[in-house]
This record gives sequence, C-alpha cells and structure tokens, in this order.
Amino acid sequence: MSAADAITPVSAGEAVALFAPLQDACGVVLAVSGGPDSTALLVLAARWRRSLSRGPALLAVTVDHGLRPESRAEAEAVKRLAKQCGVAHRTMRWAGPKPTPGLQQAAREARYRLLSEAAARIGANHILTAHTHDDQAETLLIRMSRGSGITGLCGMTRISPLPAGGVLDIHLIRPFLDLPKARLVATLADAGLSYADDPSNRDPKFTRPRVRALMPVLAREGLTAARLAQLARRLRRAGAAIEAAADAAWTAVARERAGDVPSVVFDFAFPALPAEVQLRLLGRAIARVGDEGPVELGKLEALQEALQGAWAVPPDAGARIRRTLAGAVVTRTGDALLVERAPPRRRPGEPRPRPRRRALNHGTTLPPQAGGTALE
Repeated sequence: MSAADAITPVSAGEAVALFAPLQDACGVVLAVSGGPDSTALLVLAARWRRSLSRGPALLAVTVDHGLRPESRAEAEAVKRLAKQCGVAHRTMRWAGPKPTPGLQQAAREARYRLLSEAAARIGANHILTAHTHDDQAETLLIRMSRGSGITGLCGMTRISPLPAGGVLDIHLIRPFLDLPKARLVATLADAGLSYADDPSNRDPKFTRPRVRALMPVLAREGLTAARLAQLARRLRRAGAAIEAAADAAWTAVARERAGDVPSVVFDFAFPALPAEVQLRLLGRAIARVGDEGPVELGKLEALQEALQGAWAVPPDAGARIRRTLAGAVVTRTGDALLVERAPPRRRPGEPRPRPRRRALNHGTTLPPQAGGTALE
C-alpha cells in the first residue's frame, strides 16, 4: 500500500470483508468510547449490518469510567450517533473507588468486565474493539521494554479470549488490527463525523502515551508502526511453530500422574530438546501442577539454565537439583525430572512436616530432603 492509499477511507467492500466472519454470530457488542477508532467501528459495523438481509444484532456499549468530567457527555454523544446508525446503545458505568497506583490496568479490567456483562445480557459471544496496527506497534514496544519473550512479542491477535475479568465463552475480535489509525480517521472525515478527544491519551504519566510520542522518531529511522506490526505477525508464525514442536515433545517425553499430589515426569530425552521447547514444557508442567498462577519467564529461564548445568554432570555422579517455583517443586535426579505440587507453606511457628521418600516412575527413589530453593 502506498502512502497515499494509507490514508484513504475504508470502503464499503473492505468493511464487508472485515466483518463477514461475524455474519452468523448470535449477537455482537461494539466497544465504543467515542474516540476516532471506536467511532469508526460503530459507523462501519452499522453500514455492514445494513447491507445484510439477515445478521446479528448489534449493541454499542460505552464504558464510562467516571475519571473525567467530560465522560458522561461523550457517552451521550455515542448514544446519539448509535441511534442515527440504527444500532442499540448502552452505557455501563464503573462504580466504586478508583485505585491511584495501577489505575489504567484497573480501568482496563473494569472495561472488559462491563463489556462482557453487557454481552451476556443479550446472549452475544463476540465483543469488537477498534485496535489498529498503531496500537499493535505500541503494544509490541511496551512489551519489549518489559522484557517479554516470543509469546508476548506476538502482540495482540485478531481473535482472542476475553482478558481476565470477563466471561470465558465470549471472544474479543479486533477487525481493524491490520489497518492504520489514519484510515479510520479518514473514514470519519469523509462522512463528516466528529469524535471525542481524550487528553489522557497524551498524558505522559502513563506508559502508552509516552511510547506513542516516540513513534514519529522511530518512524524516521524506518521503524514504522507497519513494520512493528509485521514483526508481530512474523513472531506469531514462529511462536505457532514452536508450540507445535512443544505439543509433539510433550507427547513424547512427559508422563502425567493424577492423585492427591499431581505431578509430571519428563524422561531421559528431555535434555536433548531445544532450549525454547524445554522452557515451554517446564512452563506447562508447572502451570498444571502448581497453584500460584503463571510463571514469570525470567524465573523459568533461570530454572532451565540450572537444569542444563546439572545435566552436564554424569547421572552417576549424583548431580541433583531441586527448585520451588509458582507452587510447584521441580526435582532433577539421575536421568529424570519430576515436577509436583509444592507442599502448603508453613505458618510461623508451625512444625516442619516429616519428609517422605518419593519414587519416580522409572524406579529411582529420592532420599528425604527438606525444603527447596525458592525462585519467586
């Protein structure tokens, strides 16, 4: 696409292609804040729905976080535009105290919770947001700055489960993820429509606005939003290939054991796997048997490096490693690796439980050893 094409309005034909997968949906919720991107989502989705003889009911939902005095008027403006477009509208308000630290994260969680509640009321299982490839590029840079691995750097996907705080069987759809924001703004300009301007989108006390301010500088060096979005697509492709390899490796080397203390045993072939596959298998095993949530990548990498060092020593030399991570205990002895649920944490003053002897599947018995090294 040329620079001139990049700022043309989204055509009716493009809109049909963008929303076509939703034609048989039970109902669709449009997340419309009143800003340019979401306003374009409302207008284009309404045009698409009018072009169909039959299709899903649309509901535009505006979440009023109550953080700015203008938010109520902006919600009313969205309601008026939705009525003009022939789309039902509902305003959902975030009630209760607003935390000072972590405000944006809390607002995001509240937004998805309220959107999912609105969707559940009408029996809809799709929520549409107006994320563009500009948002994708910013997300990639933010995650890169925080040390994300391949999975994080895959960025947002066109279709994904609803984030934490929402109903599990409702999916989030981002139809504009491959479009630049400029084309959505051009679409509104072509229709003579105005939109709200949220000053918090430029407030440097928040991470995303600071990253957004860097984008023009990076673009002059060739690191445009389009190229960052392309990088995310390529990393998703690579990530899918690694996941497929991890699936095959899990089938080949992992043995799951149920019971009072669930566990996973990896056999002697585990050390020969590529490091990235080992990381993913360890992460899966810890997530399955642990009880403290997802494992941080850095801690998982430290564990994998320690295991690699232990495996460099011959099994008969007695090399042994034991680590506690995310509610799981990982023990390497001989040529096998055991991942099992960690015992409950002791309260202050509570006596330490008597250690037990535990046998691995291949018959090797671990000697009693209290405690472990916590990497949390």
